[in-house]
Amino acid sequence: MLQIKGQNSMKLSELHKGDRAMIVKIDTEDSLKSRLLSFGVSRGSELSVEECSLGKKTMEILVDDTLIGLRGEEASKIEVERL
Repeated sequence: MLQIKGQNSMKLSELHKGDRAMIVKIDTEDSLKSRLLSFGVSRGSELSVEECSLGKKTMEILVDDTLIGLRGEEASKIEVERL
């Protein structure tokens, strides 16, 4: 498995509103991976964090003009590199 990794690697759930990042790795079950792929979310995709709920229980990310809602638990399984 090809993995893009750099010194700014962190979990998507650690980002804040307005942050931009590139997806490095999606470490989750196949059903969630398939769902994310259907929205165009994959390794190498660039995203921006549009909104975060209180306590980061949910967050909205923008990938290629598609706004996607994620649970905090899902976001914690996506490794990103801040841009």
